[in-house]
Amino acid sequence: MIQSVNPIPAFDIKQQYTTIEAEVSAAVLEVLASGRYIGGPLVEGFEQQFAAYNTVTQCVACNSGTDALYLALRVLEIGAGDEVITTPFTFIATSEVISAVGAKPVFVDIDATTFNLDVEQVAAAITPKTKAIIPVHLFGQPVDMTSLMAIAQSHNLSIIEDCAQSTGAMWANEKVGSIGHIGCFSFYPTKNLGGCGDGGAITTNDPAIATKLRILREHGSKVRYLHEEIGVNSRLDALQATILQIKLRYLDTWNDRRRDIANYYYQFLSQIPGIVPPQELPGGIGVWNQYTVRISGEGRNGSSAKYRDWVRNQLQEQGVSSMIYYPYPLHLQPVYQNLGYQIGDLPIAEQACHEVIALPMFPELTQHQQDQVIYALKDCLG
Repeated sequence: MIQSVNPIPAFDIKQQYTTIEAEVSAAVLEVLASGRYIGGPLVEGFEQQFAAYNTVTQCVACNSGTDALYLALRVLEIGAGDEVITTPFTFIATSEVISAVGAKPVFVDIDATTFNLDVEQVAAAITPKTKAIIPVHLFGQPVDMTSLMAIAQSHNLSIIEDCAQSTGAMWANEKVGSIGHIGCFSFYPTKNLGGCGDGGAITTNDPAIATKLRILREHGSKVRYLHEEIGVNSRLDALQATILQIKLRYLDTWNDRRRDIANYYYQFLSQIPGIVPPQELPGGIGVWNQYTVRISGEGRNGSSAKYRDWVRNQLQEQGVSSMIYYPYPLHLQPVYQNLGYQIGDLPIAEQACHEVIALPMFPELTQHQQDQVIYALKDCLG
């Protein structure tokens, strides 16, 4: 057994901060001295820069990626009696917001290679009640948006892209978040473009949608103390905006580094029996927010999940940390028992939940550290 000299974390956001500490510290102190902490020119400036980066005309910053999805559904007037198609293999925020507006989430199984929504199964899930589809560009890998947009257009459906893990990813030379009707982003600290707290943004090319989103995020108010409808309080802090402006300048460099790391992983992990590394679809350029492999070991230690957990424990003993995204599919969560899904209804997603391990992935990960991860996997898989 090979023992790592230094433990390798699954992610390390502190290293990234040290490379831009001087810029961030100076900018934060300037904001603190200004006394302008909510809204204002810094937030507006970030919105303009983020819109330009994503090649859209409109960006509305908000409190979180979850709020971005919620506001997107609200602005499209999706609610009670409506259905929204999405994936069962993602964080619950994606389906939670569908339920929060009173609509019904309809889950479609995933593709075994990309972990993304299986676009070929979407059409069969559409009913007269379907109003929208929320594809999740999971782990930073883009969904086949060409096929999905064709389905949406033929059925007159809206597309809300969940880009929480995929800022900078592209499909067919277009940035995710610019292809559907609305794009929703998260700036949670561990994301490719992460702040120092919660934050989110919504992108669109429709000025009318952007105008209404700004009203909704400000308690349903365009003029102070005059409220046109029920909204929420979902604003991005100026401190987060100024930090994100700085990080946005480095994002492409960091994403390039993530791609290099992913390519190096694939070169060696694809040769190890029992490991199924992820692959990009032709036409997609991912940003690898996570690098998630499947550990295929049914029967080797009682069950796939038990074997996966055993492998993970072996890695930890050798100083290699990992994460599991996600151990339980959404359609089998206790909160969705009323939807009537049963074990076996969405078999690929269910199998993925039993087999996935997210290996260390962050731009500052060194090749030596990657070698340690690869050697540790070889060692415990024999």
